[in-house]
This record gives sequence, structure tokens and C-alpha cells, in this order.
Amino acid sequence: MQISTNQFYTSNQRNFQSLTAAADKLQTEVSTGKKLNTPSDDAVGYRRLQGIVRDGADDQAYAGNITIVQSALSQADTTLKSIGDEIQQAQELAIKANSGTLSASDRSVIADQLDSIVQSLTDLANAKDSRGAAIFASGDTPAVTANSDGSFTFASDGPAAIPIGAASSAAPGEAASRLFVDSSGGNVLSTISALAAALRGGGDISSVAGAAADSLGAANSQAAAVQGSLGARAQRVDIESTRMSDLATDREVTRSAIEDTDVTQAITDLQKTMTILSAAQASFTKLSSLSLFDYMR
Repeated sequence: MQISTNQFYTSNQRNFQSLTAAADKLQTEVSTGKKLNTPSDDAVGYRRLQGIVRDGADDQAYAGNITIVQSALSQADTTLKSIGDEIQQAQELAIKANSGTLSASDRSVIADQLDSIVQSLTDLANAKDSRGAAIFASGDTPAVTANSDGSFTFASDGPAAIPIGAASSAAPGEAASRLFVDSSGGNVLSTISALAAALRGGGDISSVAGAAADSLGAANSQAAAVQGSLGARAQRVDIESTRMSDLATDREVTRSAIEDTDVTQAITDLQKTMTILSAAQASFTKLSSLSLFDYMR
């Protein structure tokens, strides 16, 4: 087969361009640490990489929400413990008030203590988390409102659930009504207030104090049940946090395999390519300098 001068130059030019492009790409991979810089490098891999980046961004948002929920539930747990302590103290005072040996002064002191507990419970119920959001109510609704007639109003809805995953969410608190209102419609604050009023009214209060002690015992169990429910919710959030952390680790391994350069291999390939290019250039220079007389010798 005969090869024309034009074919000779064209063939070598294409070979040089191919080797130079390969060398440039390898140099870019080494300098950037990335083997996938444009969609043309690997269309399938680039699409997978974009999906990984998008999923990672979504999970970062969920991770932020998880931190918020964890913090709020931790505050709720601490607040519920304090609420339980206050109810327990009120129950102990109710048992004490059931004693027939109390003087009028003793009754007045216990009544004042019970009023203080009502105020403490109201303040605790209306507590806010680190975001300034109510723990035991939804939005700007007060968890507990003391009405002018001495009754109390409780929020029936708790904080809105916050997304902590693509198909998972968790509420950072609970409704005040679930915490303070019993199955019969009565509530802790009214029970304590009624006992305080009876103590100030004089007379035999044994029946009132006995009923209040029983009611407050049940209320304490109810508060403990709510605390247990929030504790289980916090555990679920922690599990989701761990799962997301593990997923992020797996995603990073996959991303690195698609995108990151194996620097050692890339340098080796670059050296080989440069050696081949240098040899090809030297060969081309030698062959192109030959004349017809050199071939005829």
C-alpha cells in the first residue's frame, strides 16, 4: 500500500493531537484531583454525581432539622421533669392538707404554696425552645391561659412536625391538653386551685384534699407517660440521625469513586503518555527529514 505525503502528515498530526489531549486531561485530573470535570468526561457518571450532590444537599437540610428537633425534645424532657416535680409537690401538699391537725395559718401557707405551684406549672407549660417556639402548643397559641373566672384553657394542638427525612417527620413537643387534661375533662391546674381555695375557705376539707391527692397522682402518671412518649420520639430521631450519617459516609465513598482522581495511577498514565508522545514526535521528525534518495540507498 502506498502512503502519500499528505496522509503521512495528517495521520501523525491526529496522533499527536490525541496524545496531547490525553496528556492535558491527565494533567488536569492530577492538578484538580478530579477525574470528572465536565459531562463529556463521563455522561453516566456525571448524572450519578449530580444525583449524589442533590441527595447530599437534601440530607444536609434534614440534618439541620434533626438538630432542631433533638434540641427541642431535650428541652421538652427537662421541662416535663420539672412539671412532674411540681405536680408531685402539689400531691404531697394535698396529703398534708388532709390532716385534721392543721391550723388556719398552716392552711394559708399550704394554699400559698399551691398557688405558687399553679403559677410555676403555667410558666413551664408556656416555655419555649431555643427557636422561640412553644414546646406544648402550635404557633403563637399559648399552651396554657388563665381565664378571669379562674378556669384554664389548654392548647389542643402541639408543635407542627418537622421533616427529618424524605419520608419521616417528628414533632418537637406535645399539646398541653394531653399533658394537663385528664380523660374526664378535669385538669391539674383547676384541681390545685380548687384545693387552695378550699384551704382558705375553712371547714372540713378532707374529702377535697383526698380527691385532689388521688387526681394529682394520676396527673403525675399522665405527665410521665407524655415524657416517655417524647423520649421514644427522641430515640427515633437519634436513629434517623445515625442512619443519615451512615448514608452520608456511603454516599461519599460512591462520589469519590466516580469523581476523584487516583493520583498515583494518573501520574503513571501521564508519564506513559508523555513518553509515547515524545517517541512519536522523535520518530516523525526523523521520518519527515528523509528524502527519496535516502529511501533508494
